[in-house]
Amino acid sequence: MTNPFGAKSTTDDVLSGIDLTGKRVLVTGVSAGLGVETARVLAAHGAHVTGAARDLKKAEKATASVRADAANGGSLELIELDLASLASVRAAADALLADGRLFDVVIANAGVMAAPFGHTADGFETQFGTNHLGHFTFVNRIAPLIAPGGRLVNLASSGHRFADVNIEDPNFEKTAYDPWVAYGRSKTANILFAVEFDRRHKDRGVRATAVHPGGIRTELSRHLGDGALEAMVSQINADLAAEGHAPYELKSIPQGAATSVWAGFVADADEVGGLYCENCHVAEVTQNPASRISEGVRAYALDTERAKALWAKSEEMIGERF
Repeated sequence: MTNPFGAKSTTDDVLSGIDLTGKRVLVTGVSAGLGVETARVLAAHGAHVTGAARDLKKAEKATASVRADAANGGSLELIELDLASLASVRAAADALLADGRLFDVVIANAGVMAAPFGHTADGFETQFGTNHLGHFTFVNRIAPLIAPGGRLVNLASSGHRFADVNIEDPNFEKTAYDPWVAYGRSKTANILFAVEFDRRHKDRGVRATAVHPGGIRTELSRHLGDGALEAMVSQINADLAAEGHAPYELKSIPQGAATSVWAGFVADADEVGGLYCENCHVAEVTQNPASRISEGVRAYALDTERAKALWAKSEEMIGERF
């Protein structure tokens, strides 16, 4: 069957005709952008959505559209989760475990991008600590709550092309800090986490995948400064024009969230399990250096031995084994 979806497909396109009544979904980062749109479309199709956010007041205001669009019994409840604090991560996970209700899909959506050098509450480099270690701890703790046949969707990025993970120096203690290298490391880690989680859980029918939403103007770009995103797109388009390619266009938020929804609810589990998706399809492995916005995934991000090594290092860093 031909996949009818692509780069311009929206969340409503992807879920057209699909009834999610009775499904329970956990989405992190529901205080803005992709997280809000993901929660909105799922609740609109009948799903019960648990939205996690660091700032509950902000999330409450941002998710008014989710409640307004909820249909067929769909709903939204919010929980507090600060991925930059393992104490908060563990408290949120413990509360969900105590509640005991299962989830059909977990979408690890929250994250930071190109942040200035800093540390989480536990002393980890901000981007690696928030984007990877926070989700690594949270998702592994609630893994028993992912129902058989369920899925984990990790939001990654084409930014994984900036850098492989550095298992020897994850906190930039020996390496000069670069915000884009740090972002790249964390996004590669998101993919490798999905690879190893998939390997560990597929025997019980739970699959994991990583997705690139595309370039979108959201709060994720708040550290870039005024006009920086536009300048980046202009430079990318100059490079593309020199190669005879059409210009790059930023996606809308509904287009950006479409691949998460497609990978979680529409694609065949065996098609996406342990892999990286973009534009509502599975990406091909590429070494094309031309542009960070070209399609494709770097081989190092899908390396199964690298995924196992990162898992072990992550357990060591957080002081917990799964």
